[in-house]
Formats: sequence, C-alpha cells, structure tokens
Amino acid sequence: MQELKHLKESPSQTAGPYVHIGCVPNFCDIKGVYPNDLGDTMVNADTRGERITVKGTVFDGTGTPLKDALVEIWQADADGIYPNNDPRGPADPNFTGWGRKAGDYDTGEWAFETIRPGAAPFPDGRMMAPHITFWIVARGINIGLQTRMYFPDADNSADPLLMRIEHQNRVPTLIAEKEANGVYRFDIHLQGEKETVFLDV
Repeated sequence: MQELKHLKESPSQTAGPYVHIGCVPNFCDIKGVYPNDLGDTMVNADTRGERITVKGTVFDGTGTPLKDALVEIWQADADGIYPNNDPRGPADPNFTGWGRKAGDYDTGEWAFETIRPGAAPFPDGRMMAPHITFWIVARGINIGLQTRMYFPDADNSADPLLMRIEHQNRVPTLIAEKEANGVYRFDIHLQGEKETVFLDV
C-alpha cells in the first residue's frame, strides 16, 4: 500500500502591512497590474435586483477605526442563488456575488455597490433571511474573521443561524443600520462592548 505523506498545516500569520499592495494594487496607486482591482465591481447595467450601497468601518477594541482593513463580501443574487455552481441553478450572469474593498486611508470607511440578496436555504433546507457574508483581514489579525450582515427592514426572526447564537442580546451586532433608501451601514467592532459576533462556519 502506498504511504501518503501528508503535509502539515502552515502556521497562521498576520496579513501584514502589504496586504493592500497584493490584493488592491490600484487602490494603492500601483497601476498596470490589473485594469481594476479584483472585486471592485459587483454589478453592471443589466444586473437584476434592488441596487444598494453597503458601507462601514472596522473598529478596534478602543473604538479607533482600522485604516488598513481589507473587507470581502459574498452573497446570493436577487433570487437567492449563489454564483458559481449553486445546485439550484444558474445565478444572474451579470452579478459577481463577490466583492473586495480596502478601508479609506483617512477614515477607514469602505463601501460596496451591490444588490439586495434574496433568501437562500440553510444546509438543512430551512430558509435563511437575506444576508451578506463578510470576511475581514488587517494587521494583527492572524486568521481572517467571518461574520454576517442582516437587514433591519427584513424578518430575521426565523433565521437558522441567528437562532443558534447563545447570547441573543448580541444579535443586533449583525443587523445593519438603514441610513437612507438603499443605503446600509454595517460597522464591525473587533473587541469591546459592541463586539461583532464572528462565525466559525
């Protein structure tokens, strides 16, 4: 029998101060690598669904904005279908379902132009409330943090994931604030009294 030589997992490392150079070079004024930074644009003129803006800031434990955070989002299209191999069928071909933004160097704020996602099923078949999944990295974060944003003007009461959170008083950390029609703010707090619920899923 052939002996399998399994490789050991590499140790985790902080994203480091150069994560923007590698992931969003145009944002760093490094031109000629890509026409546009990967993940910069999620929609086009033919994308189906309600256009929305999702913006926010990542804060450390002292309430100070992180000015070097990199944020990625994944979400379903307007019909609740995920791009790339969703077993329920093809997603909107004019929607990427994935975006990447860096926080502004002065304020730490990032913003995504996207569409409001439809409801999608949990692995056991129950429907989840419309949501957007977030992944955050920055200097000092050894393993990327994952969380979700839910909408304040949707019925989130039966969402299977939200119901699993032991301390229900922390569920509001996953609910965005509606600032205007089609504009939602989702600030992420890494530590402290307002610490966002992070997920290991």
